[in-house]
Amino acid sequence: MAKFLDGKVAVITGAARGMGEATARRFVEEGARVVLADVLDEQGEAVAQSLGSAAQFRHTDVTQPGEVQSLVDAAVETFGGLDIMFSNAGTMGTMQPNFLEEDFHSFQKTVEINLLGPLLGASCAGRYMARSGGGSILTTASSSSLYGGYGIIPYRATKAGVVGMTKSLAVELGKYGIRVNCISPGPTRTPMTAAMEGVPEDRLEELADIAMECMRGRMPLGRLGMPEDIANAAVFLASDLAAQITGVDLAVDGGETLGNMENTAEVIQQRIMEVLG
Repeated sequence: MAKFLDGKVAVITGAARGMGEATARRFVEEGARVVLADVLDEQGEAVAQSLGSAAQFRHTDVTQPGEVQSLVDAAVETFGGLDIMFSNAGTMGTMQPNFLEEDFHSFQKTVEINLLGPLLGASCAGRYMARSGGGSILTTASSSSLYGGYGIIPYRATKAGVVGMTKSLAVELGKYGIRVNCISPGPTRTPMTAAMEGVPEDRLEELADIAMECMRGRMPLGRLGMPEDIANAAVFLASDLAAQITGVDLAVDGGETLGNMENTAEVIQQRIMEVLG
């Protein structure tokens, strides 16, 4: 049986763990060869080695234009081309619940990783794809960009920027046969879900459990997302199954962004009945 990504070459940033790792594994399962990029060298190398000859790891800081260009060049030199660029690397920032207490350094770091990084990825990959006949550019956005709320405002803002960037890039790059889409995960079980500055690495899993349980009630399906859910969406958008899809923000959120989970009509009815006696 043919695989969805047979013969494709992909670059995935933020691939050392979480959604990036899961996507790298799914891409290889579907026949792709993958260059994994991250700043977590030991973890990234381990993932690449576990995938055998179909994968290679490269240390990459996605905020540095030269490093991103070298990443694209490595994919072309190692595997003979580049068909898929998945800019997945991201940061939650400081997780400071009070916006007025955040510092400018945190703002800048979040903007550079979450927004500048995907722009650089689209630019470097797009130049190659425009010459080679097209390709697919993907970025990880977030369901939190689709509504307001307390906390992580720089994160929400940058992910909203990713959605806007996706739509404009889709318009501009379409003439080269390049499709540009993004994926907005809802609450998804990854170490980054609980990432906070100053928290020991060995406590991230424990904190992610707490964070996930706090968010479960917002989801109509009542099921927390897993990295594999995002990986499956990425396979679809990167494959020829999505040949006519571009400029789309695909929410993979268990229905989180559909609306208020509280049955407001029932609450109103009960209150009116109480007033009427």
